[in-house]
Amino acid sequence: MGAGSFPGSSSGRPARPVLDRDEVDRALSRLDAEHEAIETSLLALQDHAGRRLLEGAELTGVTRERWAAAEQSISLLWTYFDAYKAAVDAARELRERRRWPSREDLLELTERLLGESVTVAGSAQAAASITGPARLTESFTLEKLVGRMNELYASSLDLVVAADAVWSALPARIDLLAAELHRTRGLAHSVGVRPGEHPSGDDLESITEELTVLRAQVVSDPLAFWLSAPGSSAPGGGRPDTERYDRAARALDEVRREIEAVLTVRQDAEMRLLRLRDVLSRADRTLTEARAARGEVLAKIAASEVPAVSGPPTALQERLVAAAEYRRHAQWHRLSPLLESLEREAEDELLRARESLTAVTAPLAVRAELRGRLDAYKAKVARHGMAEDPLLIERYDAARRMLWSAPCDLRVAEQAVLRYQQAAAEVLVPRQPGPVDQRGES
Repeated sequence: MGAGSFPGSSSGRPARPVLDRDEVDRALSRLDAEHEAIETSLLALQDHAGRRLLEGAELTGVTRERWAAAEQSISLLWTYFDAYKAAVDAARELRERRRWPSREDLLELTERLLGESVTVAGSAQAAASITGPARLTESFTLEKLVGRMNELYASSLDLVVAADAVWSALPARIDLLAAELHRTRGLAHSVGVRPGEHPSGDDLESITEELTVLRAQVVSDPLAFWLSAPGSSAPGGGRPDTERYDRAARALDEVRREIEAVLTVRQDAEMRLLRLRDVLSRADRTLTEARAARGEVLAKIAASEVPAVSGPPTALQERLVAAAEYRRHAQWHRLSPLLESLEREAEDELLRARESLTAVTAPLAVRAELRGRLDAYKAKVARHGMAEDPLLIERYDAARRMLWSAPCDLRVAEQAVLRYQQAAAEVLVPRQPGPVDQRGES
């Protein structure tokens, strides 16, 4: 069967004034084969799954309008086919009256086979809506009648195949996506992603509504979701329009990625909260140590400016408590950005606490360095056997009193240590021998 036509349809052979017996027999043989092919095609259309679905469905929109016209076309098809069959049977009966038909028989057979010998009555209403202006009867040649049936068959089959293709493709895909949506909703609910509380929860509601509406529309109006192929003459030439389905599928993929991110936050939240508590605890301990050290410096070091020490990071502690509440109530979409900012600020707070401790204890470090330098030079002097030098003893005792007394004036103590170093350097420098008297004894 050609595209949208019955198999074995007439090919428009030129008419002859009068057919001879052999031409009549060949024409009848061709018509018999054509009749069988047409009947087979009509029965196949009648049994087509898409047609049965269209008959039983509650249709809306463009599908309802086009199917109403197609039903009239199919009914008219059978009317035309019955008339066609009756005409072929009548011609066959006339031919079988005589083995050798007379001239009058051949004239009548020629008219039946090639002339407008087929009259179709009682289809005026259907013909008016489908084929043109209404007439009480229509007259056809057998060839033109087959052409008319081909047109009606092609348009009816195209509609049936298109509807069946949409029904075969989209509802099943929508159902699979709806099942995936259901699983995603359950997962989202388990991590606290709900409508009104998280953007992804709102998106899931929107996708659910869209799939519900989309499926109902596809089932009731499949032809609204059919894209005909430009220039195609084959029945069902085209494809289902999946744009809305694809858009919903992409939206669900985006939500699923967001849910996976939230899952990661849920899995890591406790560990990250523990790390945050540890960092803030170290920062607090460091500040406590800095405050204690500042008091020690103020008591032991004189004439030294000691920077103030800030209090504990109470604001960060309060936000950490809020983060713990978000975790407890599964508010992961709020917890995730809060954890990220807290982690940055907690590390900054620990760094500031360490810098504060370093700045506060700097005078003690200077004193310790001076003490170490003084003792190092004393040990060096002792190794060279000069520990009992009165000047060195005097200057060492003076520097030691300053460094081990409270409060300690670092500037004065540093000068005392320098004086001891200078004295030790002078003592430790080897004495140069005097000039040699080369005059001989007289």
